[in-house]
Amino acid sequence: MRTASIAALATALALVACNSGGGDEETATAAAATVAIPDIIAPFGDGYPNVGDPCRRLGESEATAKYLDDSAILVGCPSEASAKAAGGKAVGNVDGVQLISIPQGDANEGMPGTAEAPIASNDALVAGTKFNATSVIKCGFGGAAPTGTCDAGVIRDWGSDGMNMVEVTKVDGSKRAIYFNGTTPTGADSAQADGSAGWKFSSTRNGDTVTIKYGPETYVVVDALVEGG
Repeated sequence: MRTASIAALATALALVACNSGGGDEETATAAAATVAIPDIIAPFGDGYPNVGDPCRRLGESEATAKYLDDSAILVGCPSEASAKAAGGKAVGNVDGVQLISIPQGDANEGMPGTAEAPIASNDALVAGTKFNATSVIKCGFGGAAPTGTCDAGVIRDWGSDGMNMVEVTKVDGSKRAIYFNGTTPTGADSAQADGSAGWKFSSTRNGDTVTIKYGPETYVVVDALVEGG
């Protein structure tokens, strides 16, 4: 009887060890399927389509230039599963990151299987422009304080994800797009030509005004421009 009990115990321990090893292997496989999103594809924002999601929107860089389309949003996803959840069309892969192109007019953007229509803005456009509102904002360049002024315009409910986009005309005539989730800045467009692909993006709030720092550039934007009021 004692011999039989010892044999049964040994068998049980072997099964536990086997099951434990299999779990570790599955965990390792799942981890290997997810990769970090590198700076070379100019990621910005805090997740796509929602804050905290694993995918991120991508700006312009040498690695993404051939995938960018003015009529679509380029998104990078760290795994095949997150890419499928984001929707859109797979267009490439950079360092293991799945690149997804999502048409701005796609009602199902980021929500496969739904039939909800894209958010439509009720704001009228400023005559002769593409903007819902225009203003002059404080700005600074080359690391200087925002003591200068720049023309700016906002497109509310930009794209089908409901984000707002403020386009600033810089002193040299070039443009800088800044993206907002509500009145919270989430990122800016980047270009290999001006070296902005690797710039750090940050913002600080003071009441109804937000100061945005993007590399050596600084912009001061009031909530009323972004959302009206």
